[in-house]
Amino acid sequence: MTIRLFNTLTKTKDDFAPIDAANVRMYVCGPTVYDFAHIGNARPAIVFDVLYRLLRHEYGAGHVTYVRNITDVDDKINARALRDFPGLPLNQAIRNVTEKTEAQYHADVAALGCLAPTHEPRATDYIAQMVAIIEQLIARGHAYAAGGEVLFDIQSMPDYGALSRRNLDEQQAGARVAVDAHKKHPHDFVLWKLSDDNEPGWDSPWGRGRPGWHIECSAMSAAYLGTEFDIHGGGLDLIFPHHENEIAQSRCAHGTPVMAKTWMHNGFLQVEGEKMSKSLGNFLTISGLLADWPGEVLRFNMLKTHYRQPIDFTLAGLRESWKTLERWYDVAEPLANPAPDAAFLEALSDDLNTPAAIASLHQAEDVALAGGLGFLGFSNVQMKITRKPGVDIVAIAQAIEARLAARKAKNFAESDRIRDELLAQGIVLKDGPTGTTWEIKR
Repeated sequence: MTIRLFNTLTKTKDDFAPIDAANVRMYVCGPTVYDFAHIGNARPAIVFDVLYRLLRHEYGAGHVTYVRNITDVDDKINARALRDFPGLPLNQAIRNVTEKTEAQYHADVAALGCLAPTHEPRATDYIAQMVAIIEQLIARGHAYAAGGEVLFDIQSMPDYGALSRRNLDEQQAGARVAVDAHKKHPHDFVLWKLSDDNEPGWDSPWGRGRPGWHIECSAMSAAYLGTEFDIHGGGLDLIFPHHENEIAQSRCAHGTPVMAKTWMHNGFLQVEGEKMSKSLGNFLTISGLLADWPGEVLRFNMLKTHYRQPIDFTLAGLRESWKTLERWYDVAEPLANPAPDAAFLEALSDDLNTPAAIASLHQAEDVALAGGLGFLGFSNVQMKITRKPGVDIVAIAQAIEARLAARKAKNFAESDRIRDELLAQGIVLKDGPTGTTWEIKR
C-alpha cells in the first residue's frame, strides 16, 4: 500500500517514503498547559492520531515513533500562575497550573479515542539541550546576544521563509514578533531571554533566563527523533512563525538540509460559522463538550471533514454524527484488530481522506464496517454508557491518568486502589501495549 501525503514545504502530494522504514518518526506540537484545551486543539490530536494508526498498520506498531510535546514554560503560564495562586512561591504556582492542565488534557484526548504518543516530553526537562543548540547557533554565526536576549539572525539563512513562502520584505511585525532596536533585523526571533525575580529561570552562559517558544520543539524533537526525521505536524496557525523558526534553528544548528521531510498542517476550526472566541460566547472546551456528548461523537464529527480543509463545528453536525454512529453500532461492533476493506484503506492512504474512508463504510459489509470503525479509533464504549446514570467518562479518564502517574512513581498500592475503586463502580480497566482502556463490567 502506498501512502500519499500533502507536504506543506513542497506544496505537493507525494508518495511517503520514510528515512528508515524500521523507525518511522513523527513529531506533533502539543499543548501549552496554561488553560483547558478547546475543541480547536482537539483537531490535531485526532488528525495525527489517525495518521499514527495508519503508519502503525503499514510499518508495524513497533516501528513507528510518535512524539507530542508538552510546553510547560511560557509567559501565559506565568501570568496564569500569578493570577490563580498569588500567595504561593512562583515555581509551586506554575507547577499547580501545569500539572492540573496537563492532566485534563490527557483525560480529554483519551476520551476522544486518541492513542498515547510514544513519548511526551515536557519542555522544562530539556533546558540543557536548548542551551546546547543555542550555543551551536552562535558558534556557526546564526545567533547573537543583544539587549538581554539571544536572537536568531534570519539574514544568516538564505532560504529562511521557505515553509510559509514569505520573504523578509513581506513579513510583518505582530505575529509574536517584537521589533526592537537591539535586533539586527526586525524579525530576528528570541532563542533565550533573561528572567526577573517574578519569572522562572535557569542558569545559562547568557545569564539566568528562559527559552523562547520555538527552540523548545527543536530540542525535544532532536532528543527523540534525531536531527532529521519523517513528519512534523500541527495546526495551520503554526506554519509561521513557529514551524518556520523551528526549521531555521534546527537546520542551522545541525547543518542539515531538512528538519523534517514532510510537514503536515490541519485547517482552522469555526463554531457555527464564526471564529471561536470567548467574546462571542462560542469558546468550547473539550471537557465542556464531553459533559454533553460522547467523545466518539466529537471524534466522528471532526473526521467527516478532510483535515486540510476548514471545519465548521455545529450542533447539527454533532447530532448527525451521533445518529450515524448509533446506526452503525446497531449492526456492527468495532473490532479490536481492525480488518477494513480495500476501498477504506485506499481512501485513508490518499492524504488521510477520512471523508472518503467514511463514505466507503456506508457501502461496507458488517465485518468491513466494524474493521473500519476500529481502525479509526471507535470502540462503542462511550456510546453504550451515555445513557447510563452515574457514569462520568471524563472522571474515568482522569482516574486512569492518576493511576498511570502512580505506576510511574512505583506507588503500586495507589495504582491498585484506583483500579479497585473503578471496579467497584462497574468499570473494568484493561492494560495493553498502547495504553489503558476500560469497559462496563458485564
